Amino acid sequence: MSNMDLEANAAFIESETAWFKQLLEARIELHAKGESGPDLLATLPPPSLQSHDGPYLRCIRELELGAAERLLLILSLLPHTAPHVLDPFFIQNNALGRPFTEFGGGPTPPQGGFVPTGETAMFLLTGHDLAQRLRHAGLFSHHHALFARNVIDLGARPAEEPNLSASLRLSAEYRERLLTGRDYDPPLSAEFPAQRLKTALEWDDLVLDAQTREDIEDIATWIKHERMLMDDWQLRRRLMPGYRSLFYGPPGTGKTLTASLLGKATGLPVYRIDLAQVISKYIGETEKNIAHLFDQAENQNWILFFDEADSLFGKRTEANNANDRAANQNISYLLQRIENFAGIALLATNLHSLMDAAFARRFQSVIHFRPPDAEHRLILWQDNFRDKPYRLAADVDLKSVANDFEVTGGNIVNVLRYACLKAVNRMPQEIRMDDILQGIQRERHKDGKFTAPV
Repeated sequence: MSNMDLEANAAFIESETAWFKQLLEARIELHAKGESGPDLLATLPPPSLQSHDGPYLRCIRELELGAAERLLLILSLLPHTAPHVLDPFFIQNNALGRPFTEFGGGPTPPQGGFVPTGETAMFLLTGHDLAQRLRHAGLFSHHHALFARNVIDLGARPAEEPNLSASLRLSAEYRERLLTGRDYDPPLSAEFPAQRLKTALEWDDLVLDAQTREDIEDIATWIKHERMLMDDWQLRRRLMPGYRSLFYGPPGTGKTLTASLLGKATGLPVYRIDLAQVISKYIGETEKNIAHLFDQAENQNWILFFDEADSLFGKRTEANNANDRAANQNISYLLQRIENFAGIALLATNLHSLMDAAFARRFQSVIHFRPPDAEHRLILWQDNFRDKPYRLAADVDLKSVANDFEVTGGNIVNVLRYACLKAVNRMPQEIRMDDILQGIQRERHKDGKFTAPV
């Protein structure tokens, strides 16, 4: 974001904050008199959108937020930008010697600042007016745009507590977007079991047969023309939204690189899902994390890439105890979310034989990443070993290597690393045929192949 855009954004957030302070002061004054008064949003309307700019304002326009929604949004942002503005909520009820229950919220250690809850927002909107409270109840529905699009949410609360007693939280992705205009790149964690995939390579670096490449191009075409196909061509009446594809084939054949390149070509972020973390046996936690992940992906238009998806295939674990039942439930829930995902979901496996026909029907395409034949292996050898600072010794014969050894692109990259480690300590720095053969042998050992070359 440019300095000009940054200043414009700051100016608009400050105007929203000043408006919030007016509302807060007016509501507390009415509260002290024991009154609810008129609709404060009508008497104190929010700032005009015409004379400002910046990502915060653009989000208001994009989400089509009214005055009440704008109040919730700035209330959820203030703990991050101007927590002192919320200090008036620390006023004590002298009659009871404690904070006012109707204010909701409370302090949080170690900062000690006021953390608003849904009840805080409802107090600001309605005071003691029950009719207004009922009118505004829909703001906190999970169907409302602010909650459905993961802009804000209500945090965890004990089951016996009222819904609005939960803290009103601004999501990390929208906090980043509102303040800087940038997309949020969440780190891998137990709560967010996914990691952003990026690549410096291009499509020319991916060596695939013609059929596989055509199948991948179909996915890119869907991403590019989905809205036209679903709306203008009226396919929405017949098709579920989104696109699901299964990649299968041996390790090192380009499945992960393909997912990365699809994201790079279409401008969509790609996140690789750690299924080991997703399909855990922590009862009650996994479904929440899965739901959060898919909600973020749909709201921010991510491509989800499920690597090593073998655990989703075939029969479920025999449910001998509560943990086994929870694990099976998590897998079923994950498959349901994949099937209903409105974005692009890619699953990769090495073991296509484990997948039954019912599972295959969940996908729009099933793409085979075949091991490269001799012709494609030669292209891969030449592409990986050319245009480097080292030189190839006179005895290096890449054509014979390509003909003699059935290896994948991933194997070849590992051989390149091994050969370079040998060459870098030599003078002159050169890769010899023996380095390549030793590297191939190491790869074959890793794959459990101890036989002679083909």
